[in-house]
Amino acid sequence: MLKGVPRILSPELLKILMEMGHGDEIVLADANFPAARVAQRLVRADGHPVPELLDAVLKLFPLDTYIEKPAALMERVPGDTVETPVWDRYREIVERHTGLSDAFEYVERFDFYERASRAYAVVATGEAAQYANLILTKGVIKEEQ
Repeated sequence: MLKGVPRILSPELLKILMEMGHGDEIVLADANFPAARVAQRLVRADGHPVPELLDAVLKLFPLDTYIEKPAALMERVPGDTVETPVWDRYREIVERHTGLSDAFEYVERFDFYERASRAYAVVATGEAAQYANLILTKGVIKEEQ
């Protein structure tokens, strides 16, 4: 155990977060996402919901402030009427950690899969909500003045 590191973050995920550089992307994938098929590096976080994992990750992980939208959501398939309240939770968590009130872009389903296949890593979670997939772009840690 380490001080200040959320317990939900496994040693494997911490290693991945540390290895990532500015502009690298990580996918927090829901339980239905084809994570094993698209991942260059797959991290298992089965049983954990994405909002709790997102909250823990953002305690350590800076989002990219040099791009307009450092987070991406898989947009609903046209005609799909499923509700996505998890998106509101994501917005609240991101805003609380970063101050960004409009950090999200919406990516068409197959474009999202393609982008995820180029991501540094994919975290397969136990999240049951539909359209709960999220891509985060890593920023830089600025030298403290």
